[in-house]
Amino acid sequence: MNTSRLFGTGIALVLLACSAHAQQLPSAYPANGQDANQQQTDKSACASWAQSNAPAQAVPPPQTGPAVGGGQRMGGAVRGAAAGAVIGGVANDDAGHGAGVGAAAGVVAGGMRARQQRREQNAASAATQNQNNANLSQAYSACMKGKGYTVG
Repeated sequence: MNTSRLFGTGIALVLLACSAHAQQLPSAYPANGQDANQQQTDKSACASWAQSNAPAQAVPPPQTGPAVGGGQRMGGAVRGAAAGAVIGGVANDDAGHGAGVGAAAGVVAGGMRARQQRREQNAASAATQNQNNANLSQAYSACMKGKGYTVG
């Protein structure tokens, strides 16, 4: 298994684990002697209220698999071929060979750019998910405090 696929799989697992962990709402403790039935009713009502009232942004799914999208490899090949043709033509009067070498190097550089862009998109996705979870927890806490609970 190559390193980029392993890295992408690792990111997906971390995001999944964070998502599952972050969905857990803060603990609320009855401060006014609420019985177990009332606690369950209040928790359910506040969870529902928080889901519908907490500000949330759409979270794009994490990018996994090979980084081939966006045209970075093709763009790198074109730029590399152009640079290679110039250098090959000047260095040894063989622009064709220089273009081939430059195109190969450009494909590699384009792939690196694609992987970096995917890492940045995944980081932004995780940050958005974390913010959504924080907003949900804050809304839930406010509701539970309003119903006479200590939230911690």
